[in-house]
Amino acid sequence: MSPSPATPPTMPAAVLPAGGRLTLKARLQRSPAWVFVLYVSLTSFTVYASMYGFRKPFTAASFDGITFLGISYKVVLVISQVLGYCLSKFYGIRFIAGMRPERRAWFIVALIGTGWLSLLLFALVPAPYNFVFMFVNGLPLGMVWGLVFGFVEGRRVTELMGAVLATSFVFASGLAKTIGKALLLHGISEFWMPFLAGAVFVLPALISTWLLNQTPPPTPEDIAQRTIRLPMGKEERRAFLRRFGAALIPVVSAYVMLTILRDFTEDFANELWTETGYKDNAEVFAGTSTIVSLIVLAVIGGFFLIRNNYRAFQLNNVIIIGGFILAAGSTLAFHLHFISPVIWIVTASAGLYLGYVPYNCFYFERMLAAYRVPGNVGFLIYIADAFGYLGTVVVLLVKEFVHVRYNWVDFFTGMFYVAAIGGILVVLWGSVLFAKIYRKNN
Repeated sequence: MSPSPATPPTMPAAVLPAGGRLTLKARLQRSPAWVFVLYVSLTSFTVYASMYGFRKPFTAASFDGITFLGISYKVVLVISQVLGYCLSKFYGIRFIAGMRPERRAWFIVALIGTGWLSLLLFALVPAPYNFVFMFVNGLPLGMVWGLVFGFVEGRRVTELMGAVLATSFVFASGLAKTIGKALLLHGISEFWMPFLAGAVFVLPALISTWLLNQTPPPTPEDIAQRTIRLPMGKEERRAFLRRFGAALIPVVSAYVMLTILRDFTEDFANELWTETGYKDNAEVFAGTSTIVSLIVLAVIGGFFLIRNNYRAFQLNNVIIIGGFILAAGSTLAFHLHFISPVIWIVTASAGLYLGYVPYNCFYFERMLAAYRVPGNVGFLIYIADAFGYLGTVVVLLVKEFVHVRYNWVDFFTGMFYVAAIGGILVVLWGSVLFAKIYRKNN
C-alpha cells in the first residue's frame, strides 16, 4: 500500500561505505523524510538567496544626475542586466536541459563568482561606460535557478521543498536591497555598493552550495510517482515541442506578463517606496518581502499533499488566476483609498508571486508527471524565462523612448490592471489546451 502523502516515507537506507563511516549524503538517505525535506529546502533556499546578493543590491540606488545616450543611467543598468539575464535564459534552454547532475554544484560556484567579479569591474570602470559589466553580471546569474532546482525536482515532496526555495527570490530581493540601502546610508558610493553587498553573501553561497551538493538522487518511489528526470538532448527537446508546443504558447504568454510585473516591482521598488513616503527607510524592502514570502509559502506549500498529478497540474491554474485577481483587486482598493500604500504593495506583490511562483516550481513539475514525460523541469522553465525577460527588455525600452508623463504609482497600477485581464484569459486558454491533450492521451 502506498504511504500517505501527509507523512512522506523515510528515505531508503544507504550502503555503509568501506571506511565504516557514513558520508553526509548517505546519512541523508537514511534520515527521516522530514529531515531530508528540511535539509534540501534550507540549503537550496540559501544558495538562491545568496545569488540575489550579487544581482539585486544595485537597484537600491538611484544613480541620479547620470544619463547615457539620453536615457536615465539606472534604466540603462536595469536594461543591461535584464538583457544579459534574458540571453542567459535562451542559452539555458539547451544548457540546463542537458546538464548532468554531478556538474551542477561546480557550475553554481563558477557562475556566482563570475557575477561577483563583474561587480568589481563595475566599480572600477568609470560611469556610464561601466554599464557593460552589469550586462556581464546578468549572463552567468541567469543560469543559477535551473541548476538549483535540479536538486529539488522529481520527488514526491518537490512542491514542499520548491515552495521554500521559491520564496527565496521574494525574500532575498528585499534582503539584497536592504543591505544595499544600508551601505548607501553609511556612506558607501553607489558604484562600490553592489560589490561590497555581494561580499556579504560569498561565504553563505559557498557553504550552502557544498551542502546542497550532498543531496541524494530521487528514490525509486519518487520516480514511480513523478517520472524519471533525465537530461534532454536535441531530439528529446524537439519531440517535446511537437507534442506540447501549441499549448505552451498561452502558458508562456501568461508568464511573460508576470515576469514583466515582477521585474519592475523589484528593480524600481526604491522609486515606488520613495513616492509613497519611504525614501530613507532601508528596512521596508526586507520587511515587506518577508511578509509576501510567508503568504506565498502558506498558500502553496501544501501542494505535495495532492497525489493526483493531473489534478495538481490544473490546480496551478486556479492559484495563478487567483494571484492575478488579488493583485488587481488590491490595486483597485488602493485607488479607492480603502487601503494604505504599504498594504497595497504587500497585497499586490503577494498576488503577483502567487501567479509567478507556480510556473517556477510546480506547474512544469506536475506537467511532466501528469503526462509521463522523462525530461526535466529546467528545459521548460528556461523557455518561459527566456521570453519573460525578453518582454521585460521590450517594455523597458518602450517606457524610455515613448515619452508619456506618469509617476511610478500610476505606472504600476496600470500594469497590474492590464496584466490581470490578459493573464486570466491566456491561463484559461492554456488550461483548455492541456485538458484536450490529456483526454487524447487517456
